[in-house]
Amino acid sequence: MIKNAVEIRGVDFTSRPSKRKTITVARGYLESAQFFLTGVDGLDSFEKFEAMLVEPGPWVAAFDFPFGLPREFSAEIGWLESTTSAKINWSTITKKLTTISREDLTDHCRAYCDARPAGSKFAHRPVDRLAGSSPSMKWVNPPVVYMLKEGAPRLLSAGVDIPGQHSGDKTRIALEAYPGFLARSITKASYKNDQRAKQTPALSAARKQIVHTLLTGKYSLAIKLSASKALQKLLIQDASGDTLDAVLCALQGGWAYQRRDQNFGLPPDIDPLEGWIVTV
Repeated sequence: MIKNAVEIRGVDFTSRPSKRKTITVARGYLESAQFFLTGVDGLDSFEKFEAMLVEPGPWVAAFDFPFGLPREFSAEIGWLESTTSAKINWSTITKKLTTISREDLTDHCRAYCDARPAGSKFAHRPVDRLAGSSPSMKWVNPPVVYMLKEGAPRLLSAGVDIPGQHSGDKTRIALEAYPGFLARSITKASYKNDQRAKQTPALSAARKQIVHTLLTGKYSLAIKLSASKALQKLLIQDASGDTLDAVLCALQGGWAYQRRDQNFGLPPDIDPLEGWIVTV
């Protein structure tokens, strides 16, 4: 690693970390248009995740979970006076997530959906529509609202800086990422599954295609992945896709770091309550 290099991290998150399903963290650094993957960690508890967040910088980390709820949904459940309210900021909404149980949050989400017609059940952040990601209020398949509930308050507590949303320690930068957005720019084929019975050779072939493309640098972000043969093998063999997703997040974070002088490549007018997925 070059001296004084800023560490780039990609974090594939889970709302229930365990030894079987960890929070996966890819670490490396960027030199010119090349990302050097130095290692992958598995964090099996929120305590280890919290410890990672307060590690001294400089680092830039891209996290695979939503940082904010749709403004419309926040207003519906009474967390905003109206959809146009400017009185409430991201930290206030995020603190409210610590005061509500998963069950009560799910009830709010379900009630919102039940009151609306088929095809318009969920409230969407504009960036979720653009990225093709799940609505951040979705509580099942995948349960991203639980990821938001567990992840965002810990970012706030750790005092990291979230461009466009929250001012914090400028040596520890947190960005929202979505690995599926980058993966689909390479192949439309499915590449992962947590269920062992559904981990097919076709998924493995798709992961291999993605890894090969990343190694060439010939894709939308134009950042060439550099990784040892052992790490390349791990990216392909991990059928859950967690390791590959963490690296995809790191590459999105690397793209943002290249544009750190332009607010990390984020649009100038993002909604600070909802946030934005980097590279979208």
